[in-house]
Amino acid sequence: MTFVDWGTFPDQLTLLLAAFGLTSLVGLERRLRRKSAGLRTHALVGTGSAVFTLVSAYGFAPLPGVDAGPDPSRIAAQIITGIGFLGAGVIFTNRDVVHGLTTAASIWLSAAIGMACGAGLVPLAAAATLLHFAAALILTPLSRRLPSMVAPQGLRLRYEDGHGVLRDVLAVVDDLQLTASVVSTRRTGPADRPEIDLLLRLEGKTDLRVAATHLSSVPGVLDVAQEALEHERETWD
Repeated sequence: MTFVDWGTFPDQLTLLLAAFGLTSLVGLERRLRRKSAGLRTHALVGTGSAVFTLVSAYGFAPLPGVDAGPDPSRIAAQIITGIGFLGAGVIFTNRDVVHGLTTAASIWLSAAIGMACGAGLVPLAAAATLLHFAAALILTPLSRRLPSMVAPQGLRLRYEDGHGVLRDVLAVVDDLQLTASVVSTRRTGPADRPEIDLLLRLEGKTDLRVAATHLSSVPGVLDVAQEALEHERETWD
């Protein structure tokens, strides 16, 4: 005995393909930006969310003993929880810097787009896809141009080890109203006069050249140079 309603299958397939296509566009944008979750991940998340929504809406009504009718929220509500765990997998912290938040948010959005398609709200899903591109292509460069949003800056210092120089350096950084996090540190120099090579990630409104001038005057600091950070513009992506 079969419970398949072949009359509704063309409509369901159309919704499924819409979810696949729209979330593939979201994944393509992430792939072009070389993010950890790209084309396949977003397409599968969106398609899977659409399938769950369709199953929740159509899959249980024909079953014997089911008198209450279909409840689309029964399975679809659990998608949100499941996608939360999946999104957490692309977020990681490296030396107090968080990476992957934007990608996790895009996975969450792909699930929402898939659910909208599964519910038959394809125009809403298309609008959400367009808003994703608006956020990626318009809001991202705009946020970098806001006066209060100064991009993180890298400063490499070489100083004498064992003389409390780092403590003095951090005190100067604090006086300049900058927030510092250590990107890398390496011990160099001869054994009798050890030195530390330190790369700091600085955030704040103070110009890097002003910070370099102040830090170079700290006793024990041998050299100060500006250095570009590898993920300077992609910390939250």
